[in-house]
Amino acid sequence: MPGMNLPGNFFLVGLMGAGKTTIGRSLARLSNKTFYDADHEIEARTGVRVPIIFEIEGEAGFRAREVETIRALTALNDIVLATGGGAVLNPANRECLRKHGFVIYLRASVEELYQRTRQDKNRPLLQTANPRAKLEQLYTERDPIYRELADLVVDTGRQGVQQLAQSILTELSQRHDIRSS
Repeated sequence: MPGMNLPGNFFLVGLMGAGKTTIGRSLARLSNKTFYDADHEIEARTGVRVPIIFEIEGEAGFRAREVETIRALTALNDIVLATGGGAVLNPANRECLRKHGFVIYLRASVEELYQRTRQDKNRPLLQTANPRAKLEQLYTERDPIYRELADLVVDTGRQGVQQLAQSILTELSQRHDIRSS
């Protein structure tokens, strides 16, 4: 299979519901890398779920924990990391991602994101009267940052998880061949 043992780290960025965790797990499996989800790591380190951290410490408290977690995880080797959707807002996080791996922006339309997240109560930023409008606002704010940071932009719309992961690996493999020659 192409790209099975590509060197380096792969960091997935994108809005909530873009598929970072699902595609990240598949990508890690296909590339023989260790998978990490930044939000799950924060929960493991604190013993508390993300919505509770938001409730107690606010978004600023959560973002401070996120910086520590991303700094530690990006220092590891041969990993696939699914970042939280807002991780890119912090310049320190962007620098860690840029410096230590290949950044992949998983992009989906606001409608697709809404369909994927509308039943999920573990998304603190979407616990509002109009979650679709909140997703539109987040997309408008963050899409330019994701694009600027990304080494590769992948639309997650219609393809299945395995197909997406494989096409990402194929693309990364081709880029690696170009860099190596």
